[in-house]
Amino acid sequence: MADPPSRSLTRWLRVGHSGASEARRAGGEAAGQAIEDGDPKLLVVFSTDSHDPHELLAGIRSKAPGTPLIGCSTAGEIATSGPGDTSVVVMAMGGEGFSVATADHSASDGLREAGMAVAACAQEVRDRPYRILLLLTDGLAGDQQEVVRGAYSVVGAEVPLVGGCAGDDLKMESTLQFHDDQVMSNAVVAAALGSDAPLGIGVRHGWRRVGSPMLVSASDGNRVLTLDDEPALDVYLRGLCAPAEAAGDPAAFTRFALTHPLGLQRRSGEEVRFVAGADFQDRSLTCVAHVPQGGLTWFMEGDSESVMAATDGACAEAVDQLAGATPLGFLAFDCIARRGVLGDMGIKQEVARISGHAAGAPVAGFYTYGEIARTRGTGGFHNQTLVVLAMA
Repeated sequence: MADPPSRSLTRWLRVGHSGASEARRAGGEAAGQAIEDGDPKLLVVFSTDSHDPHELLAGIRSKAPGTPLIGCSTAGEIATSGPGDTSVVVMAMGGEGFSVATADHSASDGLREAGMAVAACAQEVRDRPYRILLLLTDGLAGDQQEVVRGAYSVVGAEVPLVGGCAGDDLKMESTLQFHDDQVMSNAVVAAALGSDAPLGIGVRHGWRRVGSPMLVSASDGNRVLTLDDEPALDVYLRGLCAPAEAAGDPAAFTRFALTHPLGLQRRSGEEVRFVAGADFQDRSLTCVAHVPQGGLTWFMEGDSESVMAATDGACAEAVDQLAGATPLGFLAFDCIARRGVLGDMGIKQEVARISGHAAGAPVAGFYTYGEIARTRGTGGFHNQTLVVLAMA
């Protein structure tokens, strides 16, 4: 079902959503609704990983054969009408008030290098007063903060970064990224968006500390080897009173870890790290981003009340940056772990709450394996957080 179009004098934005089981049909339906009679400058696509991606893009291209496109597979989709699990969401934007440039790069030579390569496209929209760089990445490819560092080294503090890590419905095997007619994995895709009206980014996580801080006594990149000189997995399971099956079953461990992240003490403040997996042989934990050796960490947990409060906070922060303008649309990057706390009914309420903050404007997004929001400083990769991009 298509959302009502949102328009200003020089910009328009529309969202299409299809739950069709056949990939080509789903892509065609969602794109057709999003485009309708408009001439879009950019399509942003979020799709269940159960669809054949080539058939999906063929369906979208049947409605918009030449429009620049970026997108990714998900751990669930978000539209104004509510959340989905086996659907396709397409956001289309156009009008003279937008400028767009897109890029992609494989991460095989390094995530920082990929971030640098795609960030170069931001130069093509430098004539606009408001700019952002939208990044969609493979969250299973390693330390995602490296993507942010690479992009920041090119665009600097002038251009905010926003986006999320693709998902594969919690299989934790392989995610997909889309750029125009290409289907990739282990890649970064980007869209530089220039606008003649304000853009706002809001960030909140909604997690609370549990227990006392611990020393990361040994780590290797995004792997935590020991905590307080004990095997990290053993400390994690014992400290959180994890169920017995989480100690040996990877799927059970992932389900438990979704709602039990690690907190980190950083110069810029507190950061959250998604515990994506465990090595039951060497007893280590694997996170989606770097965990520094010698730093302090602690367990975290949340509930529906704290997560919903964070939703309100992120949306309000994004809208406040629009300088009083009415929102044209929202993009939401919501960590799959927050979904684990809220449950099926809770995520419906959360999307309704996001839509309420959008004041009737269309909403699109997805459930992620990590979120990007760099508005100050050199950091900007987040875990188990809601990031909202508001466009006026």
